[in-house]
Amino acid sequence: MAKKIKKPWPTKAVMHQIYDKHLWGGKDFDFYSGEGSHDPKITTPYLEQVVSFLKSFSELLTVCDLGCGDFNIGKHLTKYTKKYIAIDIAEALIERNKKLFKSDYLEFQCLDISKDELPNGDCIILRQVLQHLSNTEINQILQKIQHYKYIILTEHIPTGNFEPNIDIISGQGNRVKYNSGVAILEVPFNLEIKKQKLLDEYIMENNKGRIVTTLYQIF
Repeated sequence: MAKKIKKPWPTKAVMHQIYDKHLWGGKDFDFYSGEGSHDPKITTPYLEQVVSFLKSFSELLTVCDLGCGDFNIGKHLTKYTKKYIAIDIAEALIERNKKLFKSDYLEFQCLDISKDELPNGDCIILRQVLQHLSNTEINQILQKIQHYKYIILTEHIPTGNFEPNIDIISGQGNRVKYNSGVAILEVPFNLEIKKQKLLDEYIMENNKGRIVTTLYQIF
């Protein structure tokens, strides 16, 4: 009898499990989006660079935060925007965020960013989101966000040379253990941009890779 191949869980179910079981840590929190959203050594320089970018415009930008998580990052950025639309796939997380964070120019939406239509805006923030997704889902997302002028992308990638975009099943982990990382300008994504700028880079201890934030201008 042929062995049944176990199908991967839908991404929504995976993300709910991650938060329910605290697979990214933070057992003392109701929801916890991981060290990358809470360690001041990582978050402080990131916020300084992103705030500086947002404040550089005479007319404030509408920002869509795709994969806003527990909002420990986004809560520092809303006041520098015309409108801040924070999006995540986990319903319970979005409902919790709505209760905790309130502002006239802040809106939370529960969407699957690979499948659902995204709100209009000027700038996309994707902070350590794509690294957890399959190439198929990444490609679906990139097809949508190329209509925004700016993308602020943060990815956990290996130090040194690595093979870009090895495919994975969407879930808790990322590509670093395969000496790979997401590179949206490389095959199979080949995103076309006008220019790019490195905003921030954090080298993790014990050869665990680096967290790199890049600003892309699409047009």
